[in-house]
Amino acid sequence: MKKRSLLGICILAGTATFAQVNVKDSMRIVKLEGVEVVSTRASAKTPVAFTNISKKDIKKQNIGKDIPFLISTTPSILTTSDAGAGIGYSKIRIRGTDATRINVTTNGIPMNDAESHELYWVNTPDLASSLEDIQVQRGVGTSTNGAGAFGASINMRTQAIFPQKYAEVSGSYGSFNSHKETFRLGTGLINDKWAFDARISNIQSDGYRDRASSDLKSYFLQGGYFGEKTSVKLITFGGKEETYHAWDGISKDMLKSNRRYNPNGEIEDSKGNVIGFYDNQIDHYVQKNYHLLINQYLSNTWNLNVGFHYTDGDGYYEEYKNKRSLKEYGLQPFEHNGETVKKSDLIRKKFTESRFGGGIFSFNHKGEKLQASLGGGLNYYKNDHFGKVLWVKNYIGDIMPDNHYYDNTGRKTDGNIYAKASFEVTDGLSLFADAQFRHLRYRLSGLSDKWNWTSNPEQLQSLSFDEKFNFFNPKLGLSWQINSYHSTYASFSVAQKEPTRSNYTDALFTQKPNAEKLYDYELGYTFNNPCFNAGVNLYYMDYKDQLVLNGKVNEIGRAISENVDKSYRMGIEISLGAQLTKWLRWDINGTWSKNRIKDYVAYFSDSNYKQHTLNWGDTPISFSPSFMGNSIISANYKGFNASFQTQYSTRQYLDNLGLKDNSLDPFIVNHIHLSYDFKLPYIKQATVGASVYNLFNLKYETNGYSQTSIDTEGQILSHDPRFYPMAGTNVLAHITLSF
Repeated sequence: MKKRSLLGICILAGTATFAQVNVKDSMRIVKLEGVEVVSTRASAKTPVAFTNISKKDIKKQNIGKDIPFLISTTPSILTTSDAGAGIGYSKIRIRGTDATRINVTTNGIPMNDAESHELYWVNTPDLASSLEDIQVQRGVGTSTNGAGAFGASINMRTQAIFPQKYAEVSGSYGSFNSHKETFRLGTGLINDKWAFDARISNIQSDGYRDRASSDLKSYFLQGGYFGEKTSVKLITFGGKEETYHAWDGISKDMLKSNRRYNPNGEIEDSKGNVIGFYDNQIDHYVQKNYHLLINQYLSNTWNLNVGFHYTDGDGYYEEYKNKRSLKEYGLQPFEHNGETVKKSDLIRKKFTESRFGGGIFSFNHKGEKLQASLGGGLNYYKNDHFGKVLWVKNYIGDIMPDNHYYDNTGRKTDGNIYAKASFEVTDGLSLFADAQFRHLRYRLSGLSDKWNWTSNPEQLQSLSFDEKFNFFNPKLGLSWQINSYHSTYASFSVAQKEPTRSNYTDALFTQKPNAEKLYDYELGYTFNNPCFNAGVNLYYMDYKDQLVLNGKVNEIGRAISENVDKSYRMGIEISLGAQLTKWLRWDINGTWSKNRIKDYVAYFSDSNYKQHTLNWGDTPISFSPSFMGNSIISANYKGFNASFQTQYSTRQYLDNLGLKDNSLDPFIVNHIHLSYDFKLPYIKQATVGASVYNLFNLKYETNGYSQTSIDTEGQILSHDPRFYPMAGTNVLAHITLSF
């Protein structure tokens, strides 16, 4: 592995970025795009670190993998996949920051779940096929809407209206019986005023891990009116996912003997031996999104953007549980074969029904010297959580089919207002200021599914929270366009964020999570000419009460976080890109970082539920490698396209103790993408190709948890880490026909 690490460092020593590509369309298309609410986007004069991924670059790799894997070669990004193949439940980390702190918007509208603060990409499958571009902002970034606005942002724009009618059909097939079918069509402009687009998609995969299957359906519809001064666009998109659970990791020994093993759904006999698997161990969710976007041009320098949104989501997951305590499910012990049974196998089903709606606006001015926006948003969220027991082994008695053994409701009101401006003080030198005020109220009531062994008598955890937060988030920066090739910027930003639902429900019963606060310092320089580009960004992110992953997971495999008093992330992001010939290009990027908790205090409970504290001193933050980088060599010659991608990461710790036993090994993984574009009669363009992922069949893992235990004397007893293996060499072939 050391040889591989050295090879990775040598390959990536120069470091660079996925080239920032701006979409260049006709003036008419630019005007049509203006209907999106994009005032929260960064531009060349915004002093933040960001990368744009164009529609063209998205399309090159969009043959079946989830969006996190399509943008994984941008700086400071690492991705994970429960199923191991990048289809299904996938997650993303930026600068070590987990998904609950990465704000995701579509057309400026928040996508993160208001309680978990995550965007579950599996709920919007193949959205990439309907995107115009993606912007990734690293650090606090610009003022934005949503619960995840803290350490990074992913801003997506849905596809612009195309002026000519079109149709496109594409398909992929490859390893693990993975396949994707997509059909798109558009009317083009009708009477120079109206346009409509539609897409339907189907993605399925057996998954790399045993039974880690995915069945994903999705759609996208949009229609718009485009007048001289007024534009209106109505968009609806959604998806239905059904995935077999792959939420649990496997041991280090199992990685060697049976990497593809999936423990979810195990059925055990009385001695604990696995005798089979439950067929219906599935997660099922349907989500529908509705966006109404309005743009009003008031003059040559003023315009108003307004967006209304509503998201409807319903789902459940069903699972077989072995030897569960009946009292935790509101069930009485029963007699079987002359014995009193207090624990038994059962099947449970947990439901969620969520509603999320609201509006956003931005009032924008664009002059020669001054660009300014006044904007904000107001959103309301409600989510009902409840569970049922479907079956109990050998049970004598009635199980009421509609009885809820737990039932709770989360409600959240979230409002913000911001003002920001960029003023050109002198030629090339611009001052940037941004101030946001955010108020929110989060209420959680009812009984959770977590058993409270500290209460007297013991019972399900009672939820009774009514929390209010007021956050003021200022930002200040300078950008200097020195000349047409050189530019530099510096900024200081403040971000604050409330805890997630699981921070409340999964914390120790006697502890209450705190809101987080971040002071973000950024300093950057870029050079661009037609043949070469380079960039360097220095950052220092100073945290108060940062919620960091502690290596533990709850019953459904969701990582648990805890507040740490003082911590920081500091690093340097470097990028280089060279157009070596007319048809050959090389882009590389790398991030060197130091991520530390100051005076870390670890909390553990022993087998008697007694809590122990361990003063651990300064430690590395979990899931934050000291170096990560990418290399992309791409060739485009007479319709032939090829790219060779390399991704490298140093060691990542599964918890905050900094122990090698509880860590992910460094890895260097390679992928190759090949395609050929050509024309056929009656077909505007045809594309055929194939991608080979993990070209050299590396055995590696990108996620896990530590499961460190402690004895009754307060000494660390054992480490039993679990890992999520990634697929070995696998292939996806694809074809696209455009009409």
